[in-house]
Amino acid sequence: MIALKDILYKVTLDTIVGSTNILVRNIHFNSRNVAINDVFVAVKGSLTDGHQFIESAIQQGVIAVICQELPNVIKTGITYVKVDDSSAALAIMASNFYGNPSENLKLVGVTGTNGKTTIASLLYQLFKKAGFKVGLLSTVKVMVDNQEFPATHTTPDSLTINRYLKLMNDEGVEFCFMEVSSHGIHQNRTLGLRFEGGIFTNLSHDHLDYHDTFAEYRDVKKRFFDELPKTAFALTNGDDKNGSIMLQNTKAKQYTYALKSFADYKAQILENQFNGLLLKLNDNEVWVRLIGNFNAYNILAIFATAELLGLEKEETLRLISELESVSGRFQFIISDQKITAIVDYAHTPDALQNVLETINDIRTKNEDVITVVGCGGDRDKTKRPKMGHIASALSTKVIFTSDNPRTEVAEVIIEDIEKGVEPQNFKKTMSIVDRKQAIKTACQLANPNDIILIAGKGHETYQEINGKRHDFDDFKIVQDFLKQLQK
Repeated sequence: MIALKDILYKVTLDTIVGSTNILVRNIHFNSRNVAINDVFVAVKGSLTDGHQFIESAIQQGVIAVICQELPNVIKTGITYVKVDDSSAALAIMASNFYGNPSENLKLVGVTGTNGKTTIASLLYQLFKKAGFKVGLLSTVKVMVDNQEFPATHTTPDSLTINRYLKLMNDEGVEFCFMEVSSHGIHQNRTLGLRFEGGIFTNLSHDHLDYHDTFAEYRDVKKRFFDELPKTAFALTNGDDKNGSIMLQNTKAKQYTYALKSFADYKAQILENQFNGLLLKLNDNEVWVRLIGNFNAYNILAIFATAELLGLEKEETLRLISELESVSGRFQFIISDQKITAIVDYAHTPDALQNVLETINDIRTKNEDVITVVGCGGDRDKTKRPKMGHIASALSTKVIFTSDNPRTEVAEVIIEDIEKGVEPQNFKKTMSIVDRKQAIKTACQLANPNDIILIAGKGHETYQEINGKRHDFDDFKIVQDFLKQLQK
């Protein structure tokens, strides 16, 4: 039990009805989870408004309510605290409730459209190899040193974040690397956390179903850097025109990394092959097992971050050469028939273009590139024709299929994608709604030395159709079909 007044420390309060000198058992923002002596925080979400469930929460035993609007009926014995923004209050309360765990480790946030998962996951790998106890909060999974937990969101809610950070404190974790999404920033999930540093990867077309404009999407990302303390570092991609915008108002120490521009950390690609990259990082040559220009940026960001966190350069270079690719990020197999199949999470126009350009840079041009791609339902529709244009322009053959259609009709999504195909590329394309059949067809079309790219879902092991998740693993499915071809 902890005093309500202690949980409310640093929360901007408007009105208090009742006493804050009471002991509470837990904090919840979902009324279905509350119990006796809990605090209920009524958050206004995009789909539901927690204020509608205040009465229900009280009936289940809560003794305090945090809200933006006081209810018409004030119950005796219940403490009501009115605040300007319940989500902001929840984040600060969560940190206080768990003992401000972010202050007891070095927390680094990674934000941007593409590369967040790769950078955060590889930093976790690198620091583990260096002998540290490390945490990871990512799209793929949550790691509390060696303990693995399933990930539900790119950036979890503030209570979940702080619960994991407290677990990390208990396990003696020294460093934690965390993906920070635009949704997470906008919904104040990272408020109240003390960051040791922030990394900006890049910014391209995404999430315009949630953010009204690209400028709003950019400015939400920028807010993360605006809120960094002066003790932190801000590391941004100097080759992205938005990199300098991220640094405009930050109090943090500023650093840049780039392949093309002048920067504090520079990289040059010396060799680019399917088995890896030979890079020059600030005049130090290193061979890495990752592939493509986009991974050169990721490796450079990791190199810079390791130095900023105090690792010795020689050890960092050695450990970088040992890093293994992240699940669903340019993950590939080569069959006995010499067919290469690549599974990648590329679900934005920019990411898809990066992957296809990488494949085209490496291949000899005697092979076909067969791309299987779709777009998610109930998400930004404006990127669909762009995905269709890029896939058809940069591939030899394209199969448009379903991704996670969610509540939309898969055929309608595919029609939207097809609108981006230029007339000269029509003959390259076909549509197969069933994703498994689309992957099978790609395998059947492939000849020795051809390359199959299955884009969009990457690490995901499910397909979401009409609100239900069905088992579906791109990598396992293409692996099985390629084995069948060998028989």
